[in-house]
Amino acid sequence: MAKAPKTAIQPTRAEDYPEWYQQVIRAADLAENSPVRGCMVIKPWGYRLWENMQRALDDMFKATGHQNAYFPLFIPMSFLEKEAEHVEGFAKECAVVTHHRLEPDPNGGLRPAGKLEEPLIVRPTSETIIGATYAKWVQSYRDLPILINQWANVVRWEMRTRMFLRTAEFLWQEGHTVHATSAEAIEETERMIDVYADFAENWMAMPVIVGRKTPAERFPGAVETLSIEAMMQDRKALQAGTSHFLGQNFSKAQEIVFQAESGEREYAWTTSWGVSTRLVGALIMSHSDDDGFVLPPRLAPEQVVILPIYRDDAQRAEVLASVESLRKELTDQTYAGVPIRVEVDDRDVRGGEKKWHHVKRGVPVRVEVGPKDIEKGSVFVGRRDQPKSTGMSRSEFVGSIGRLLAEMQQGLFDRALALRQSNTVDIASEQAFREFFTPKNEDQPEIHGGFANCFFASEEQLDPLLKELKVTVRCLPRGGEEESGTCFLTGETTKQKAIFAKAY
Repeated sequence: MAKAPKTAIQPTRAEDYPEWYQQVIRAADLAENSPVRGCMVIKPWGYRLWENMQRALDDMFKATGHQNAYFPLFIPMSFLEKEAEHVEGFAKECAVVTHHRLEPDPNGGLRPAGKLEEPLIVRPTSETIIGATYAKWVQSYRDLPILINQWANVVRWEMRTRMFLRTAEFLWQEGHTVHATSAEAIEETERMIDVYADFAENWMAMPVIVGRKTPAERFPGAVETLSIEAMMQDRKALQAGTSHFLGQNFSKAQEIVFQAESGEREYAWTTSWGVSTRLVGALIMSHSDDDGFVLPPRLAPEQVVILPIYRDDAQRAEVLASVESLRKELTDQTYAGVPIRVEVDDRDVRGGEKKWHHVKRGVPVRVEVGPKDIEKGSVFVGRRDQPKSTGMSRSEFVGSIGRLLAEMQQGLFDRALALRQSNTVDIASEQAFREFFTPKNEDQPEIHGGFANCFFASEEQLDPLLKELKVTVRCLPRGGEEESGTCFLTGETTKQKAIFAKAY
């Protein structure tokens, strides 16, 4: 019996999906664990990817009329106490500052001193502190709308952490807006979830389902929460972004009051919305394989890497001159409206090791150039989404690079969509539901299930079954509001249809 080919990542996805995920992060040099429990160091390749995500999203936010600002990291505890439902949702995750200095301990070392009059919460999210600021800014309907976003770090004291997916500190953006009417705020909530869906599908090549959260899954204090849900390769769901219609809940807690055109004093209507570095984890689990990271070209820090090949100094000069002219030709080309991003890797490292370095970190296209290639006017091209490299003429490669990257971007999306479609089922009975979410192979408990479309009558009635199977209601997909069917658990007629899945 032939042995399976050795892969760069061990274990493989099929053998141990959670450990495979961690090994991809290490092999791609994206991040590493910090000395601080539950935190991570984002390394340059991972941070360049996050910067590309930031730039794209920031442009999209500004195109919809938003501006960036920055608000404090520390939030007085009394601010959270004003919004009971909100604080209840985050209370177990709050990091609290109680002292403002250190002093020598008689037994050696240091101890906290200078107790604060009021404890400060390290920002888990900013609705309350931003709301208090908006209350000072808003006096009249003429001050509205306020459309602001901030890029910041957040601390949520998670007990079980996993790099990029769930860490005690993470990076994100959070939009916070104020409106004169409920209709305007609802429109904003819908607009921003569509921005996230656009980014996920057209930049990340990750198909998503847009839908509404059930009451039990809503953001604490929100009237409605919209989310985008994606299927990862282990067929679990990942919530990749949320947009919240907060109604007047936070306005009443923070006294955001304005004089309407009628002359009456009214509470404002607010929204909040955000995505985080969790999107890097989403990319890994959407596209990567057993050889490492696979990056969609539109977000790749470098889209093409050129690998010069030579034996001695004489060949080196010739090859590097050719490589430099090739780099210039490629950067003169465009993909998605911007110049191609090209890296030349001339490190003193063995060719095979150098190649696998770029394979594992997901560079979309590798190009090898040696003396024989120069003679023939050709290049040797490896695509990250295909197993074999091929030779082609240099001029053909340069002229087709934009089209090649677009083809790769679309191919990744199509592959992810096909996975979701082939692992999404309609379920109409409790028995079928149980079978779908019960592992068929106990040696691979992570690889099973998928997305189940089910009508249901009551979230409360479902709760015991969902907890038993470790399944959650992901969302009520947009567009299905007018459908009606039979609850898979009780047999009642209902108009509620949701996506159910195991999730991160």
